[in-house]
Amino acid sequence: MFKNILVFIFFSFLQLACNVTAFATNLLKGKVKDKTGATLPGAVIEVPDLKTGTVADSAGNYELDDLPKGKFIVVVSLISYAKTTISVTINAGENVQDFVLNESAIESKEVVITGQSKATEINRSPVPIVAISSEYLHDNISGNVIDEIAKVPGVSAVTTGPNISKPFIRGLGYNRVLTLYDGMRQEGQQWGDEHGIEVDEYGIDRIEVVKGPASLIYGSDALAGVVNLIPTPPPPDGKIAGNFSGEYQSNNNLVGGTAMMAGNENGFYWLGRVSHKQAMDYQDPVDGKVYATNFDETDANASFGLNKKWGFSHVTVSMFNDLQAIPDGSRDSATRQFTKQITEVDTFRPIVSNQELNTYKMPVLHQHVQLYRVMWDNNFNVGNGLLAVDFGFERSIRQEFSHPENPDIPGLDLQLNTYTYDFKYLFHATGGWDFTVGVNGMYQDNNVTSGTDFVIPSYNQFDAGPFAVFKKNFGKMDISGGIRYDTRTFHNDGLYVDTFQQIPQVVSGNFAGADHQFSTYDHTFTGFTYSLGMTYIFSKYFALKGNIARGFRAPNIAEISSNGVHPGTNVYQVGNPDFNPEFSLQEDLGAEFTSKHISATLSVFNNSISNYIFNQKVLNSKGQDSVIVPGNETFKFEQSDARLYGGEASMDIHPHPLDWLHFENSISLVYALNEAKNGVKITDSNRYLPFIPPVHGISELRGNFKHPAKFLINSYAKVQLAIYAAQNRVYLTDNTETPTPGYVLINAGLGSDITNHKGKAIFNIGVFGNNLANVAYQDNMSRLKYFEEYPTDPRGHYGIYNMGRNFGLKLSVPLDVK
Repeated sequence: MFKNILVFIFFSFLQLACNVTAFATNLLKGKVKDKTGATLPGAVIEVPDLKTGTVADSAGNYELDDLPKGKFIVVVSLISYAKTTISVTINAGENVQDFVLNESAIESKEVVITGQSKATEINRSPVPIVAISSEYLHDNISGNVIDEIAKVPGVSAVTTGPNISKPFIRGLGYNRVLTLYDGMRQEGQQWGDEHGIEVDEYGIDRIEVVKGPASLIYGSDALAGVVNLIPTPPPPDGKIAGNFSGEYQSNNNLVGGTAMMAGNENGFYWLGRVSHKQAMDYQDPVDGKVYATNFDETDANASFGLNKKWGFSHVTVSMFNDLQAIPDGSRDSATRQFTKQITEVDTFRPIVSNQELNTYKMPVLHQHVQLYRVMWDNNFNVGNGLLAVDFGFERSIRQEFSHPENPDIPGLDLQLNTYTYDFKYLFHATGGWDFTVGVNGMYQDNNVTSGTDFVIPSYNQFDAGPFAVFKKNFGKMDISGGIRYDTRTFHNDGLYVDTFQQIPQVVSGNFAGADHQFSTYDHTFTGFTYSLGMTYIFSKYFALKGNIARGFRAPNIAEISSNGVHPGTNVYQVGNPDFNPEFSLQEDLGAEFTSKHISATLSVFNNSISNYIFNQKVLNSKGQDSVIVPGNETFKFEQSDARLYGGEASMDIHPHPLDWLHFENSISLVYALNEAKNGVKITDSNRYLPFIPPVHGISELRGNFKHPAKFLINSYAKVQLAIYAAQNRVYLTDNTETPTPGYVLINAGLGSDITNHKGKAIFNIGVFGNNLANVAYQDNMSRLKYFEEYPTDPRGHYGIYNMGRNFGLKLSVPLDVK
């Protein structure tokens, strides 16, 4: 039924698109100046909703041609100047709009697109949103793109080494946080612990994070929020440009680099990028070199498109290819040196040699993660609005090679195909009202039968969610909200496995001795969601905002049907087919203050979740770890009610006229309570939810120097303290989780553009240091903390520690052809 509805809606939109009429050329032109009246050549003028832009010429003049009629936000930016954002109405013919930029080192209000029907100034969005700029990404080092944002207030990551991180927002992650790539769902077995987000970090220009339910726009899996990874945009019209950059990190000898070229002429643009990075095993003060944490990643992407007065049409293709070692924490009981599995029966494990700990070569036991993507984004000027029609296809292949005597046979072999669709009609603003209606969703099929290990069965599912959103401007006050209804039809296959073989094999049906590992299962999950919020701009200094939203999440395949060893986790996982969908009700209240001397934000939230699903260790009748498969602890998903509350605060002190100096401070806290149901009694051991980040904060002193010396521009230097309190609010039941001590890390960095004698930047260089004091610590969100076979170690160390001291070097060379 839902597929028929989708077909009907598609052809209805297609008929609308056929009615697109020819419009006269609509031109937006003007001049960009500073407050003294001096022109500003090189200023970038962008229209985010239309994905187009241009650059002011040597006289400060600009022109944007072939624009559709309507009201759009225009963003003007230039290095060392505060961004200017103006809502401009484009009428038929010539439209004139001048812009004035103010020289300032103060961070300006960003324009965001994630979780919105149209581009919106961040201070006018009632939903808590964080915008992470390309400068922030460039001025820090990490192992992957999610770690780069894990210090942002309200954001953290669950990790399994330096290249495996999954985003958490206010204490919630996995399938509760939806990761997007340029607005399209990123689908790649999110339920799994032991692999990261399949995206080229060098190709990400900026990131937007929605901290709160975003099911209204995106459907299931956005219950906790959204991380939108926005790739490098095409250059402004009339330019051909490129970039070559590389980096090195000392701790694990990480070497990475990327090359990009792009062009834009008369509305036609193209872009291409290739990237590669590889690293050896990382080291820490307690464990030394941590075996099987090395990786080797190669990525590529290309895009092209057309922007005209009728709208735009863009195509993107990308490839992600990662070879990742699989740590298991096994050690020699006497020396505590790491050991490795060499036989299927696994009766003896030799100690790993120094040569194996200092190589880029992959161990025999490793995983191979691939993701191939095609996106087609369209925006048509139709009637009294814009028709957005987007399609996407992703193929995710995840293989874990877990047979030491048969290295070419994958144990886990998951092959996921995802087809996404998104239809929206955005009405032009009338009388201060903005309306958007649409439907989006996806179809998935996941095949697991090519492997020999089966933690989940093969399955397919179809999502459909019609929605309507609105925004109304009353001058200083904005009100926005909407409603949505989601449906997910879900089916998983039954599976029989012949376990008498040395390497298990799938069999077609039941026979004597065959293991009936999975049963056929069919279910339909539905959910109604809504959102309503308000922002009030009291003055240019102060704004107040509030929002209430209901989120929805259908249980994932692992929570419903898992029944087997989860490779790479040392866990035998058990699901529950009787689970109900999760629903959240979150209230947010926020305030923002900006002046010449101080910028400050405060955001508090309360999130009540019904049918909350979590993972709990299973004990036997003697109170010991329940073991179904030797060497693996048994965990089972449970369902309860939960409440999470807390907030974030930040303050940037930039005393005028010392605008170059910034003293930035932030703090984040989340309290997560288990509000049990079904007669379960709350005790001290099960009072809190597992895997919740502790109270933590960042304090950074930074200086930005526009022109500190000859041949140097846009320089900076910073020193940072990352402070993490002890996490004693943990889920102690059945030894599922243990407390984590607090720690303090010292980080630093400096960098600059290097110019030629004409003052033009010829390259950028940055030098960084993380954990300069070489602190031995374990993050509460690190899964490696629990990779331990000998908890009675007399030295008192349990599990694997996080990375020690790490120095990094980044070099970037711009290429301006035209």
